[in-house]
Amino acid sequence: MTNADNRPAGRAKEIRSAPPRSANSTLDALNFFLADVRDGLGPYLAIYLLAVRGPAHGWNEATVGMVLTIAGIVGLLSQTPAGGLIDRSRTKPRLVIVAALLVTISSLTLPFVSGFTMVTITQSIAAAAGAIFAPALSAITLGLVGPKMFAKRVGRNEAFNHAGNAVSAGLAGVLAWKFGPVVVFWLMAGLTVASIAVTLRLNNDDIDNAVARGLDCEPDEGCDEPGGWRTLIANRPLLTFAGIAFLFHLSNAAMLTSVGQLLSRTVGKDQATSLTAACIVAAQLVMVPVAIVVGRNTERWGTKPIFLVGFAFLAARGALYTVSNDPWWLVGVQALDGVGAGIFGALFPVVVADLTRGTGRFNVSQGIVSSVFGLGAALSATLAGTIIVWAGYTASFLTLAAIAAAGFVLYLTAMPETQR
Repeated sequence: MTNADNRPAGRAKEIRSAPPRSANSTLDALNFFLADVRDGLGPYLAIYLLAVRGPAHGWNEATVGMVLTIAGIVGLLSQTPAGGLIDRSRTKPRLVIVAALLVTISSLTLPFVSGFTMVTITQSIAAAAGAIFAPALSAITLGLVGPKMFAKRVGRNEAFNHAGNAVSAGLAGVLAWKFGPVVVFWLMAGLTVASIAVTLRLNNDDIDNAVARGLDCEPDEGCDEPGGWRTLIANRPLLTFAGIAFLFHLSNAAMLTSVGQLLSRTVGKDQATSLTAACIVAAQLVMVPVAIVVGRNTERWGTKPIFLVGFAFLAARGALYTVSNDPWWLVGVQALDGVGAGIFGALFPVVVADLTRGTGRFNVSQGIVSSVFGLGAALSATLAGTIIVWAGYTASFLTLAAIAAAGFVLYLTAMPETQR
């Protein structure tokens, strides 16, 4: 039995090896402009709450950590539903636009609300909407280029994402020096307008929605239906990878936030905002070439050795923070985040795609794994904040470094190579 184009029934249709030229450049611009929008206020939230609200209003590192934890939990609970929504959606660019608007509006209301409850609500909305971005961009990319070119294109996505982060962080640092930390709100608004304009340039018809969810053809064209939930539960390498990702973010998520808080204590709020921006720029500038190199060489080197390098740099970074409180030393050490987080960002969707190919559950699997490592990121803020209050910054950084070392050992001993 064959289909109308003489393909055997149930066999995959041919997948394009490269997206249309216009879509390729649009993906570049979209990843660039969304870079500062997709994470909301990020580390600037902690600085803003400590600097503007401060102890006089009952805010300290532990309180800020609790806000970040609650918002993180809301975000992680949204990951799996977001992945399922993206799998089913045939208008994925619209989801990106709606999410960008929600994140930005929630962040822009922060200067006008007061109290722990209202701040937590606004940041929880932003976290829930932010769950859309990563799987939606991965799905759009996979639907445009297909699995053969996916790793290379994801590396390029990450390179433009990090370049966007570096530029926006540099602007935030310069403007905050003159206008104060509130400038990050208006910078985000401008980038949101730009990202929406770019998203509208994507031709939805160019996105193969079946390929975008990990299938090779639509179910009504004779291929298999998407696999059930049991397919994911029985996928032991996927579950192992979820646990490893949890440890990575439990270690990594609070490092920059803790550095920002340390800077606010030692050099003041205005310089802390600018120096935190410098930390971000330093890391992002390293992430750009790392993402490109990883994307181009994943098939040759494999995912496992590259991920081990990422964990090694993460553990070293946590330990090196304890050497000195000098602001420029901290900025230099933060540059190592460009290797660890750069590798994770470039390889995470590739590993999930490798482990779920043919199941039709790529995006919901991204959501599940993202929920797990989102839990690690949420707990990281509270863990670090609590240790800082009770034992100081050095103890906190060493704890985060030890967690990264544990992740290295687990990946080395339990995680298989995913590249075929």
